[in-house]
Amino acid sequence: MQNPDRPATIAVLDTGVSRHPDLDGCLIDFKDFVAGKSGMYDDSGHGTHVCGIACGNGSLSDGKYRGMSPFSHLVVGKVLDSNGDGTVETMVQGIEWVLENKEKHDIRILNVSVGIGSLEDKQKKTILKKWLEEAWECGLTVVCAAGNGGPAMGSISALGESPKVITVGCHDGEYYKDKLDRCETYSGRGALSSFFRKPDIVAPGTEIISCNVKCRKGIGGYAYAYTSKSGTSMATPIVSGALALLLQKHPEYTNEAARRKLLYTANDLNEPWYKQGWGMVNVKRLLE
Repeated sequence: MQNPDRPATIAVLDTGVSRHPDLDGCLIDFKDFVAGKSGMYDDSGHGTHVCGIACGNGSLSDGKYRGMSPFSHLVVGKVLDSNGDGTVETMVQGIEWVLENKEKHDIRILNVSVGIGSLEDKQKKTILKKWLEEAWECGLTVVCAAGNGGPAMGSISALGESPKVITVGCHDGEYYKDKLDRCETYSGRGALSSFFRKPDIVAPGTEIISCNVKCRKGIGGYAYAYTSKSGTSMATPIVSGALALLLQKHPEYTNEAARRKLLYTANDLNEPWYKQGWGMVNVKRLLE
């Protein structure tokens, strides 16, 4: 059960966000680290889709395509360009900004639906991991995509390797089980040599319908309100939204307590741990 009087705030670092009607009332801050523009925008569509999965209110679909936590607030940093590309520098700037505004906006969750593969510059990789771990140490529940570089073992995104982030892989359970390009076939996998399970958890990510950046108001209503996308980027805000529900119900929980509740209530899919982690997110059990 959500409490609209006590919303959790999710920070999203992505391609930005558009003023989609389903996001009315939840967008409370925005900063552009790519072009330095002051107005809220998304020249890709990826970020808007991610935000809708996390907390869109589904107003243009009579609730059919409502996000996980519609009463949550959103703080969005644009760290990726129109092609979904970015740098470690802009990502770090985004994390710094989120930490600077943590108390102001009561940010509890940092969603990073960005999959950076093998970074050639090990120093930059170390810097980025340090900042994500700093965000966790400052109390944020950091949720990162496992990346779409699977299915080889050890293919987890560099952003999701740290034990101080919740890494989300992709799995649709029985849905799309006959679809050859379903997300679980390319979701990033953990390494057998790891001392901890990665990914931590999995969530659906194939053909997820959410807010479309091309949504336009015309005569008779809105057109192109929704679109579908696939990948671990879509699975990640499902978990972030579920955690927002948990933290709205239990604001006293630390990020470590929220992580444990998330993992211990997951459904075991009887898949190898390097593919499923602790299993499929189970929102009902999470909130019990």
